[in-house]
Amino acid sequence: MRSVDSDDRVHQKRYLEPRVIVALDYASSKQALEFVSRISPKQCRLKIGLELYTAAGPTIIEAIHNQGFQVFLDLKFHDIPNTVAKACAQAAKLGVWMVNVHTLGGRSMLAAARAAMVTVDPAPLLLGVTILTSHSQEDISEIGLPGDVEKNVTELALLARTSGLDGVVCSGWEAKMLREKMGRDFILVTPGVRPEHTKPGDQVRVMTPEQAIEAGSDYLVVGRPITQAKDPALVLDEINQRIR
Repeated sequence: MRSVDSDDRVHQKRYLEPRVIVALDYASSKQALEFVSRISPKQCRLKIGLELYTAAGPTIIEAIHNQGFQVFLDLKFHDIPNTVAKACAQAAKLGVWMVNVHTLGGRSMLAAARAAMVTVDPAPLLLGVTILTSHSQEDISEIGLPGDVEKNVTELALLARTSGLDGVVCSGWEAKMLREKMGRDFILVTPGVRPEHTKPGDQVRVMTPEQAIEAGSDYLVVGRPITQAKDPALVLDEINQRIR
């Protein structure tokens, strides 16, 4: 179980705006930084995923920090406990705001990741990925997971909580259920968020920003509707106004 100090840390970080996290799905640091120059840290946090991190490495995190943004490092670590623990420790040293691991790695891996985070003060928030928002019921059945999406998300979220993680990444479809089951001190980060009248892309279980916040999500991950907009700062302002 998490300590009172850990719970206080979660509360202090979770209620700080902005609540929008923009996914920097770019193939180079140049492209990413050109976009970053058009928005403000007051409007959003930024997510660095596999494509950009593989292309640019840790230096992109430093460059974004220098612009005043907090970073969610979205690499979904999933390996043996020792390897994941060392990767999490290195991520923590980069000064990122949030890191995630895949809950399907199991309790030992999750606990090792949690233990690795306390080597840095303040430690990044540690979240577990449940079921990807691109996965449908057909997908998880084909993978071999028993039961429906909601059952799997619930069980994986409970595993994350009892392993000491600060929260999970889940779709807006499961946010209300998880908020009721996990309480207020458990952070819910929701990808697959699409403003009205925008295409879902490769996401399956999607919601609008307003719907996701209403369902209980704390932070919303939005990518192409912002990064491909003619005026991304304007789109961010509109989303922030709507979710307030």
